[in-house]
Amino acid sequence: MYRRDFIAGFAAPAILRAAQPTDIRVASIQHSFEDFLYRTPYKFGGREVDRVTLLNVRCRVESRSGKSAEGFGSMTLGNVWAWPSPTLSYDQTLSAMKDLAGRIRGITAGHREYGHPIDINMGLEPDYLKAAGPAMPKLAVLVTASPFDAAIHDAFGKLHGRNCYSTYGPDLMRRDLSYYLGAGFKGQHLSQYVQQAPKPRVPLFHSVGASDPILAADIRKPINDGLPEALPAWIAYNGLTHIKIKLNGDDIAWDVDRVAAIERAAVEAQRRRGVDRWFYCLDFNERCSSSAALLEFLHKLKEKSPRAFDRILYLEQPTKRDLKADRANVMHDAAKIKPVVIDESLTDIESLMLAREMGYSGAALKACKGQSQVLLMAAVAQKHKMFLCVQDLTCPGASLIHSVGLAAYVPGTAGVEANAREYVPAANKPWEKRFPGIFNVKDGAIRTDELKHSGLSAV
Repeated sequence: MYRRDFIAGFAAPAILRAAQPTDIRVASIQHSFEDFLYRTPYKFGGREVDRVTLLNVRCRVESRSGKSAEGFGSMTLGNVWAWPSPTLSYDQTLSAMKDLAGRIRGITAGHREYGHPIDINMGLEPDYLKAAGPAMPKLAVLVTASPFDAAIHDAFGKLHGRNCYSTYGPDLMRRDLSYYLGAGFKGQHLSQYVQQAPKPRVPLFHSVGASDPILAADIRKPINDGLPEALPAWIAYNGLTHIKIKLNGDDIAWDVDRVAAIERAAVEAQRRRGVDRWFYCLDFNERCSSSAALLEFLHKLKEKSPRAFDRILYLEQPTKRDLKADRANVMHDAAKIKPVVIDESLTDIESLMLAREMGYSGAALKACKGQSQVLLMAAVAQKHKMFLCVQDLTCPGASLIHSVGLAAYVPGTAGVEANAREYVPAANKPWEKRFPGIFNVKDGAIRTDELKHSGLSAV
């Protein structure tokens, strides 16, 4: 059903030679880095992170007529998540991704073909993967390339005076979706899978890391920076109704107790607010030993805390990310209980279809995997009526605005994760006054009226 050359990362070169008056090409591109320390460590997947490096990209594009515009893209280089390695250190994987960013900049600057941003990305991705070499996981390549892709989309929207989500129709994209995704999409366009106006409000998912204090009594070393430090204070501060719980995955008893403790804390905090309806996402970060262990966890949680069990909105990436090497761990039975979402495994359409075959019923869309790739994934997922959510990579600033845009414009998304406000608020400071609806949440939801500007709306 799907184009094998696209799935493998190769696109027919004819698409970049096709004449379209609205097409653009890259005129110049630069990148830079910013480093921030976390206010408190964030534990997930058995690892703790206490810092972040942002990759920022500025790109100028030009049309065939010589008109030009500048775009901006930003993403965290989440190397601990994108490239977990038993042999390489944090500094080594980060350094390799930063080096790749330089090579990607050179490859992109040297690409002189005209096209729509999605066509440009399809033409460039094989070179990005080749430049990375076989040792770097594809997920790490996507993360590194994502702000370059975002900057091109942003510039394209600005050049045409439109929000990016209004640039995916037949007037600006020469070919329909069948070119990218196969005959099942003949006559359809990407604009059919995105909204032309953003949803006015998107639920905010607050993350509770595996080492975060639940109650004030659990705080070992107070931060005392004026922000909440325990879950009840966060619930009151942001009016939370959606909570993402990071679990260890390899200790069922600990995980059950953790969710039950969070439920007890949330019940009391929500009672004080007069709220009786809220939801949980449970994220195992691929640490469950098997699908059987996941089912055992769900059974024991339902026994211990039936109310917490009922509040589960979805389960995220329970087992190993390499689906081809882990075919036995199917999710059919678990997905009958709660939606099961693919995250770390999702790097292309092929992995999405394999996950669906293995019983996964949902997909986590992330800006860090690239605007071009994520929108095509979203179209396929919607066609197959899969559960959708949008998550970040502790994204601050423009990268969070990008993530919120996906949640606001892609139909049916359950909400958006936004945890930089918890762990690295310093990186959000320059953006708070400009985008108060996104960075100053009080009613448990992000307001999206600030996402109607040209491009990706951030700059």
